Amino acid sequence: MATVALDRPGVANVPEKIDAAWYHRWRRFIELPVSRVAYVERGRGPAALFVHGYPLNGFQWRGALERLHKHRRCIAPDVMGMGFTQTPETQAISPTTQATMLAMLLDALHIDSVDLVANDSGGLVSQLFVAKYPQRVRTLLLTNCDVDENSPPPQFLPFIAEAKKGTFVDRFLIPQLNDKQLARSAKGIGGLAYTNPEKLEDETIETYFRPLTETPLKKTQVSQYAVSMETNLLVAIRDELHRWKGPARMVWD
Repeated sequence: MATVALDRPGVANVPEKIDAAWYHRWRRFIELPVSRVAYVERGRGPAALFVHGYPLNGFQWRGALERLHKHRRCIAPDVMGMGFTQTPETQAISPTTQATMLAMLLDALHIDSVDLVANDSGGLVSQLFVAKYPQRVRTLLLTNCDVDENSPPPQFLPFIAEAKKGTFVDRFLIPQLNDKQLARSAKGIGGLAYTNPEKLEDETIETYFRPLTETPLKKTQVSQYAVSMETNLLVAIRDELHRWKGPARMVWD
């Protein structure tokens, strides 16, 4: 049975700008059958679920929480294998199991339906969630993510190749932790994923990457999740997605 912290803060304690210290202070954990899931929750009203991309965590959505907590009960979890979520070695980690985990999380928080917001690989997971649990999604917002035949995107294939060798964390993440300028360069996460990579702060790099390097198990799970995304799962659910008639928006930049 899931257990959850009861001290859910409301609107007043959300600062104008959410930084890493605030995020670490207010992180909560919930025990689910598949993982001990880390998440932050802010605001009141209809629930909005934010699903981050690879290899990031719920801190990705800090700007959304700043802006939307007065209008929504905003929930930003770390998916399995990412961030601060703690997943048993025996638990399979894949886009499909991530979708199942999100349903378990909503059950534990007594939430029937959500406005679903996703980015990158989180968009892949969210489309699987819509296909499996259509009644739980009021609205869908997808940003820069896998879609239909474009899954995995060609840009992600080198990461899968490194993950198959078990070298992704050591060759891509740790060098960026050791050299934050590398992270902001064209070869780092900044140049690959940010419009303005020079604005990527040291604390952001630490918050995203440090927890993925701390144990051999976490390193393995980071790679396991990447390899699981090599198989296209979206074409098979094309009909289910077409049958879902909720409001949807797709945003690419």
